[in-house]
Amino acid sequence: MQDEFDFIEQIKPKKIYQSSLIEGIGDDAALIHQKPEMEQIICMDTMVEGIHFTTATMSPYQIGYKALAVNISDIAAMGGIPTFYLVSIAIPKCWDEQELLSIYDGMAMLANKYKMDLIGGDTVSTADCLTITVTVIGEIEKDKHLLRSNAKPGDIVFVTGTVGDSAAGLDVLLHNEDKVFSETEKILVYKHQFPQPRVEIGRMLAALPRVSLNDISDGIASEANEIAKASQVVFSIDEDCLPLSKAIREYNNSRSIEWALYGGEDFELIGTMPKSDWENIYKQCDEKGFIITKIGTVSEGPQKVLLNKKDKSYILDKKGYNHFKVETK
Repeated sequence: MQDEFDFIEQIKPKKIYQSSLIEGIGDDAALIHQKPEMEQIICMDTMVEGIHFTTATMSPYQIGYKALAVNISDIAAMGGIPTFYLVSIAIPKCWDEQELLSIYDGMAMLANKYKMDLIGGDTVSTADCLTITVTVIGEIEKDKHLLRSNAKPGDIVFVTGTVGDSAAGLDVLLHNEDKVFSETEKILVYKHQFPQPRVEIGRMLAALPRVSLNDISDGIASEANEIAKASQVVFSIDEDCLPLSKAIREYNNSRSIEWALYGGEDFELIGTMPKSDWENIYKQCDEKGFIITKIGTVSEGPQKVLLNKKDKSYILDKKGYNHFKVETK
């Protein structure tokens, strides 16, 4: 592999998007001008080979894309605009330089869409598995940020896009060794490998007086429970209202609800808003080609999530992936 400084020159952005960037890659640290009318949003996620991804189901380019996408989705869930990102990679010696550059190319493709600047990071070798840590900095107008704790009794519960597709796409990849996919399977695989952060919808929601919001990284069950806990309210979700794609129904309809509730990595948005704001937001989304669906309501009571199914209600436990949960045999 080439000299570290030559590598930095290769990944250094050729174009600067953000006028607030005073000094980016090339000095000891980045220097950013803080706009007085804006608040900063900062998030970070780490992806570890064998836990969050495997090279059997994702290329280096796709790994890079997804590593940035999961962080942009967190910014979207706050109603913000992503502006800068930093990348730290611990790379095994078995990975070559072109594969490493491909990871950065995957990030750059998504960064260019949102006019984000790469402003720093680190690259080190490791004897273990590939590990990528991405930090994203975003911004939002003062006092417009969206929090999980904003839900109130009487609100409606909504979700963007369709849910469960990413988990179904992973299932396709894990059970199709020859990698020859039907058109339906291709749709699901794409949803898994190239999730679309909902920044545009997050911005629409940030214009409302009050919204609670979370992004779907671990599945509707997990994210709904997080909002219910933060707001100390009861969520009531109607199973029949969950937005399922034609592709997931055609691929394996018997598991579609399971994937929607517990699959995760859709990176859609789930949240609540007052009933009075629903029609306006629905119309705005429809005009721009975005799907947004009312799936339930919020009421008073000890924090919990209920799933309504065939005239019966069940407690919807928070499942999804938990890195600190100890499994016993």
